[in-house]
Amino acid sequence: MTSDFVLYGLGRWLHIMAGVMWIGLLYYFNFVQVDALKAAAADTPPTGAGITKHVAPRALFFFRWAAVVTVLAGMMILGDRLDDALLFKERAYVPIGIGAWLGLIMLFNVWVLIWPNQKKILGIVAATDEEKAKARRVAFLASRTNVMLSMPMLFFMSFSATFHRALLG
Repeated sequence: MTSDFVLYGLGRWLHIMAGVMWIGLLYYFNFVQVDALKAAAADTPPTGAGITKHVAPRALFFFRWAAVVTVLAGMMILGDRLDDALLFKERAYVPIGIGAWLGLIMLFNVWVLIWPNQKKILGIVAATDEEKAKARRVAFLASRTNVMLSMPMLFFMSFSATFHRALLG
């Protein structure tokens, strides 16, 4: 097994699979779970405890760690070209650099804004009703921001070497 196979074969596969899990769960939370919990809260008596007690914590575990694996695998693939991409040193690395920065912002949102607030919302850590209300808003806005950032991020991350060379020279 050569180092190129590990880096560009297995590394890319790991990056893509972790990214699919991360973005798939992001879309699940935003397009499925949020509305499902609203509908469950409107039931008489209110339901949804199964989701908040069993599904959400498990899904958030995979969500946040898939984010870490995606970013680390992407950095591994870039290797010594990471600074070229992140600092836009070479024109050829601008698209992947933009995608990488969007991914880093999304990773920040996951670990600094979404996860700490979800722990309050789900009762994993103690919080007052006022703190939970604020946590809901922050987590909601950070999550929706990630949905919006995911679209250009996916575009730039999938911008193939051949395609961007043809456009950028």
